[in-house]
Amino acid sequence: AMRLAALLAALRPVLPLVLGLSLGCSLSLLRASWSQNGGEDQCLGAVGRPRPLAGGALPEVADGRLGPGHEDFRPRIVPYYRDPNKPYKKVLRTRYIQTELGFHERLFVAVLTSKATLNTLAVAVNKTVAHHFSRLLYFTGLRSAKVPHGMVLVAHGDERPIWLMYETMNYIHQHFGSDYDWFYIMQDDTYAQAEQVKALVTHLSINQDVYLGRAEEFIGGDEQARYCHGGFGYLISRSLLLKLHPHLDSCRNEILSVRPDEWLGRCIIDFLGITCVSQLQGQNYHTYELAKNTEPEKEEEEEFQAALAVHPVSDMTLMYRLHKHFSRIQLDRAYQEIQDLQMQIRNLTSLTPAGEVGLTWPVGINSPFLPKSRFEVISWDYFTEQHLFSCPDGSPKCELLGASKADVSEIIESALEQLNSRYQPLLRFSKRQLLNGYRRFDPTRGMEYTLDLLLEAVTQKGHSHVLAKRVSLVRPLSKVEIIPMPYVTEATRVQLVLPLTVQDLDFVANFLDMFAMNTLDTHDNALLTLLFIYHPYDAQRVSQVDVFAGVKAMVGELEKRYAEVKIPWISVKTEVPSQVKLMDIVSKKHPVDTLFFLVSVWTEINMEFLNRCRMNTISNWQVFFPVHFQEFNPALVYRGEQTASSTTDFLRDGHFDRHSFAEACFYNSDYMTARTKLAADILDRDEVLESMEVFDVFLHYSGLHLFRAVEPGLVQKYALRSCNPRLSEELYHRCVLSNLEGLASRSHLAMALFEQEQANST
Repeated sequence: AMRLAALLAALRPVLPLVLGLSLGCSLSLLRASWSQNGGEDQCLGAVGRPRPLAGGALPEVADGRLGPGHEDFRPRIVPYYRDPNKPYKKVLRTRYIQTELGFHERLFVAVLTSKATLNTLAVAVNKTVAHHFSRLLYFTGLRSAKVPHGMVLVAHGDERPIWLMYETMNYIHQHFGSDYDWFYIMQDDTYAQAEQVKALVTHLSINQDVYLGRAEEFIGGDEQARYCHGGFGYLISRSLLLKLHPHLDSCRNEILSVRPDEWLGRCIIDFLGITCVSQLQGQNYHTYELAKNTEPEKEEEEEFQAALAVHPVSDMTLMYRLHKHFSRIQLDRAYQEIQDLQMQIRNLTSLTPAGEVGLTWPVGINSPFLPKSRFEVISWDYFTEQHLFSCPDGSPKCELLGASKADVSEIIESALEQLNSRYQPLLRFSKRQLLNGYRRFDPTRGMEYTLDLLLEAVTQKGHSHVLAKRVSLVRPLSKVEIIPMPYVTEATRVQLVLPLTVQDLDFVANFLDMFAMNTLDTHDNALLTLLFIYHPYDAQRVSQVDVFAGVKAMVGELEKRYAEVKIPWISVKTEVPSQVKLMDIVSKKHPVDTLFFLVSVWTEINMEFLNRCRMNTISNWQVFFPVHFQEFNPALVYRGEQTASSTTDFLRDGHFDRHSFAEACFYNSDYMTARTKLAADILDRDEVLESMEVFDVFLHYSGLHLFRAVEPGLVQKYALRSCNPRLSEELYHRCVLSNLEGLASRSHLAMALFEQEQANST
């Protein structure tokens, strides 16, 4: 008995485990027997087709194949076979996955205009709604019409209305039929609410043939058939356009009509059997017909407020007034929706784990950024109504101008408006003075402001009192928009331009080796032009001693190694190697469509950056000035220790040199255009060019985008640059700063000073 009690005591901890395993095994065996007994006589259904087994798999029949109708359920391996008699062709992939998958843009808009209204109503349409649509074209029958600024016009050369409609539909099908899902056609005397049109197409299915607009009866025609009135615009789906296109020629020859919209409607009905509708898939196409001498501001009808399209618009002023009125309606709706959402957030905050303490201000906006260390703290910029105390050029104080001044004025006006809306009619505030102003940009929420205002408060009885009030405001980040950019490719040839002086001779060999390894060996579409800058003294002795003879010999070796490569050079004699003057010489020797990459002798060329140079430089649109990564002086950073490996550390100890503008990517045509404007400004004062760089030419004398960004693909080893004192004071100061900041970081310099003091003390 004692032994049995001891045995039970020892087994008691594992007893639940043993019972659980026994019960699990018993249930699994029982379930397996049920499945087998219940499935033997019901393996086949009433028609003899195999039933699915557990897990959804289908059993095989006697010959190892599935029954009829189930061939698609068995995976098949298709072996790759290439005919050896046919030459191999490289598969060309599309640039964007959207193109490869066959995605379409959402909406294309066509505006029909005429000679009488091209410079009036069409311009008004362009200024009010064009920026809301991704693609909008104007169609006219004029043969050689002068296109107003900012408009894309297609002239068909025949002003007959039916012919204009026929040519427009043909043009849309030919050029945009495969790119867009919806096509909205309107007249220039129509005001359309662009955002509502865009919202309408997002709620419609693209699988149907859609002909949507204001349905009108044909004069003397079938009572069931309707056409869409052109004055109120109409929407056509891509599927309908594709089906209609083969019949357009027949419609032109067989259908007689005076109105182009009626002609198009009759064509769609006769050949496709589709009539115009004003309501589809739960969406209504609301329209409103304007009477003469209508005052949009006084129209209070619900039909007018909900109208998607308004017609007829008699003049430009009425178009702008309609746009202002409907924009105000949309703005009021947006503000009301914001207030409703804020109220819902307040009501739900008490149910969250954080409770009401977690409610951020403003309600619905992200909470401020919380730094995790002192290096992540976002500093505030101090300003007054006249000056800014955090200037872009690093100076401690500068005048408040341009966009910054307009920003401060708008913020002060908004603060007064909010105060008056909150305290009126008891108090009315007016600004005396801005005592202090602070602002900072928080990337998680937007621009934050704190204002100390000296205000004068006036009561209802007329009593006034001066008081100081601190207010906080936030300009939140709105919807992110993708800026449309022209399409560029990576196949463009890049022309490298390398200016060389005597001080650069020690670094030329490394530059040419990197150029040969990363462009010539890889057969990249890039060429090199050398610019030898001779001092007048060296130029006189060039027949006896050529300071660039060694470089020319290295170039000759490269041309022997790569027979198809030619590296030309240009010799220039000057004491002051102005970047603009040197570029003038190179520009004249190359075609206008040349893509220049202006480099320095310390630049390490690589294919990655060359592709970015091609992509970021757009003719007549954008130039690219990369900020290269400059390594620090290894003697100060490592102090005899082993240097970091480039394979483990992509960016070694260094910094992005924002003082250097030696590298630049731009098209020759853009440079020539900006240089022509510069020449007209300075006349014959060539000494001005000595104080300028190519960056200054584009900045002040071109309307192009200047893309200035850090470039991790351009890494330069440390080298002490020689600064020419003959250049302008600003350029010389920039060069000296670049050398000083390129020595080492503050921590490295502090450690070097500490070690030096330790050595001196001992």
